[in-house]
Amino acid sequence: MDRGDEPREDHYVHLRGVTWDDYLRLLEIRGERSTPRMTYLEGTLEIMSPSRSHDEIKSYIGRLVEAWCLERNVEFTPYGSWTLKSKRDERGAEADECYVFGPNPKAKRRPDLAIEVVWTSGGIDKLEVYRKLGVRELWSATIARRCGRGRLRLSSLEPTQARDPHSCRSASMASMRDARRAGIQLAATAAASSMAADAAKVAGSAAPTP
Repeated sequence: MDRGDEPREDHYVHLRGVTWDDYLRLLEIRGERSTPRMTYLEGTLEIMSPSRSHDEIKSYIGRLVEAWCLERNVEFTPYGSWTLKSKRDERGAEADECYVFGPNPKAKRRPDLAIEVVWTSGGIDKLEVYRKLGVRELWSATIARRCGRGRLRLSSLEPTQARDPHSCRSASMASMRDARRAGIQLAATAAASSMAADAAKVAGSAAPTP
C-alpha cells in the first residue's frame, strides 16, 4: 500500500459496560503487542489502532522532548507505551510516549510525563483518565479532522500542595513547561499540519496556529 493510500486518522471502537476483569482479559489476549491500544474509564473501553500519521506525530513530539533534555542536561528515560492501571479508580491507559526524569528511573512506579495524540473523535477524555493514574504531567496533541492541524496542551496533574518547588524533579518539570514558550507548541503544530512531509520540510514550513 502506498503511503498516500493509508488512513490519516486513527480507527476507534468504543465498548460500554466493560468490567475491570474484562479489560484485564483483553490486555492479556493482546499480549506484548503495542497495538491496538486500550484506554479504560469507569466501564467504558476505547480500543484504538493508530494510523501511520499518529505515530509520526508522537515521534516528532517525543524527539523534541529528548532534544530539549539533552540540550539542558536533564536526565531522562523513555518508556514508550507504558500500560498504566488503577483498579480502585477504574482507569487504564497506554500513552503514545512517556518519560521518567531523574537519575533513578526504576524507582518510580509512574512516568513523570505522558504524551497522547488524539484525533478529535468524541471518545474518552484522556485528561480525565490520567488525573488519577499518578502521572505528573500530560501533553495532549489534539488533531482536528477537517484540516489536519493540531494544538499541544500541557496539563499538570499533580496537586499544588503536593509539589516541592525545591526538588530537582519539580524544577525539571517546571522547566519542561517553559519549553512551550521555547517552541514546543509551534513544532507540534507544524508536525500535525505536515504529516506527509519529511522532518526537514516540516521544520522549514512551521507556522504558529492563530
